[in-house]
Amino acid sequence: MPRQVLIIHGWSDTSASFGPLASFLADQGYQPKLLWLGDYISKDDDVGVEDVGKRMAEVIDDMLASHELDASFDMIVHSTGGLVARQWLTSRYRGIAEQCPVKRLVMLAPANYGSKLAATGKSFLGRVVKGYDNWFQSGKTMLDNLELSSPFQWQLAQRDILIPPGGDSATYYGRDRVWPFVIVGTHPYASLLRQIVNENGSDGTVRVCAANLNAYGVTIDFRETQLDRLFRVWPLRLECKVPLAVLPTRTHASIIDPQRSDKDNQEDIPESDEEKAQLGKCLLEALACKDFDDYQAILQRWDQLSEQTADRRNHLPAGEQAEYFHQYMQMNSAVTDDYGHPVADYFLEFFSNTSNENDNANVYLHGQVIEDVKKNSGDASLRNLYFDRTDLFEGYYKLLPDRTDPVLYMSISAASPGSNINYFASQEEGAEQQVAISLEGDRTKRWLQRNSTHFVQIIIPRMPVADVFKLSNFADMPKT
Repeated sequence: MPRQVLIIHGWSDTSASFGPLASFLADQGYQPKLLWLGDYISKDDDVGVEDVGKRMAEVIDDMLASHELDASFDMIVHSTGGLVARQWLTSRYRGIAEQCPVKRLVMLAPANYGSKLAATGKSFLGRVVKGYDNWFQSGKTMLDNLELSSPFQWQLAQRDILIPPGGDSATYYGRDRVWPFVIVGTHPYASLLRQIVNENGSDGTVRVCAANLNAYGVTIDFRETQLDRLFRVWPLRLECKVPLAVLPTRTHASIIDPQRSDKDNQEDIPESDEEKAQLGKCLLEALACKDFDDYQAILQRWDQLSEQTADRRNHLPAGEQAEYFHQYMQMNSAVTDDYGHPVADYFLEFFSNTSNENDNANVYLHGQVIEDVKKNSGDASLRNLYFDRTDLFEGYYKLLPDRTDPVLYMSISAASPGSNINYFASQEEGAEQQVAISLEGDRTKRWLQRNSTHFVQIIIPRMPVADVFKLSNFADMPKT
């Protein structure tokens, strides 16, 4: 028997956009009375994701108490709705996730780890995607939450996906808890005006790696010299990876329309009959998941589907570009000194060797692999770096000298905060340190994962110069 399904929209959207999705579910046996559409304020500057999550908890609790919602139901979210659902889950059911009424959480192009457009959404460029009806309504607080490497995303990821140093071990996703699924397109917008905001590896609004709920964390503590203390990988709260389906012909707008007809494909994106059916098939597969063994089987099937999408670059339909189907990854860095104070003025570089030589591989790395770097507008100690993983493996590694293992070193340099303090070395202004971020045969092997977000906490030692404090012998002081 079909279960109740609650559908939650994204930023500057409403439930009215989900008519096609609701019709699709009704056609598959879900009765209209089993479908609930949530609405929330997203364009007012004083409302953030945390506010929506708190109000959502009140509404759902009231509906459960009145039996309008069943004791167990499923949820479909789109875009920012993914953050809203995670905020609700980790606050309302903190430490008691087994009591959460949602079993299957299906995320359509969720902005789990932000959107590049969030920063431009506060300006004219955001209107290209969202229209001109909200000229003076940007939803600043919510867009701050959505901005790449935002403090909110760091906090949320450490509540439900990652266990940072000193963190608790609460879990939210697993056999007896919530089963999340992520479905996202990797085709940019094709219409002329919207092409302004496109970037490869995204659906025009959300990057595939930012949609994927699977994430990884590490602390790199440059106060340490031993590798096992210098590079500490954070444990995961997940019982298994979250299924991710990457679809080759869907954009951020069309990911909510499983029955899109040829005439509704206004962007004229080429797709086979099999590709047309993929979205609806994945949705129904997720909603029909019967147990955790089935969940893990879906994970394997969707992994194969995502790799099939990536392989599309090798046999392109006319008019398509191979880069649409490259696999990307992003890194969120947060740098502090050993007192926990944010360090705003720093620079990260990546090399194939410890001497930082500008060989062909390193030139290619910075020109082709690292495609974007963003500094968070609210906290300059937070950065987001965007890597083309396909070019990393198929271009950069092939340029390394013969008999050189695939390796990637990261170095950091930080501007001294003043004349009395340096970083790394007390007498060496402008010093830098480096670490192997991905090294074959090392414990960090393949830590960088395709289609994923990596949270990198970097701690650098703050070193006062000699004159900050010294001792003088009283006997040597001049007599007065």
